[in-house]
Amino acid sequence: QVQLVESGGGLVQAGGSLRLSCAASASIYSFNGMGWYRQAPGKQRELVADITKSGRKNYADSVKGRFAISRDITVNTVYLQMNSLKPEDTAVYYCNAEERDGLEYINYWGQGTQVTVSS
Repeated sequence: QVQLVESGGGLVQAGGSLRLSCAASASIYSFNGMGWYRQAPGKQRELVADITKSGRKNYADSVKGRFAISRDITVNTVYLQMNSLKPEDTAVYYCNAEERDGLEYINYWGQGTQVTVSS
């Protein structure tokens, strides 16, 4: 069973920065891709950024130019650098990993880390 452990959340003022980390219990090359999602109170979970096995990155429009996803394969960790944070970025952030099993895809989730941006 793959485990994803997030860290790095916290309380920050608007305009500040945070870096989230997601440590995987398996080689991140075993996944089709990994990503960060977030869920604010009363809202659906949404994709923030993801990175494919080949290294291609994708961002939600709302975070383009402010957030950056990266990975370190030597420690099986994916990061989300968040700059110029806004109050609307407040949410629980979840790490995701997608694994292909034959014709099916298996998604793994971390426990989530709270990010709160004060105005």
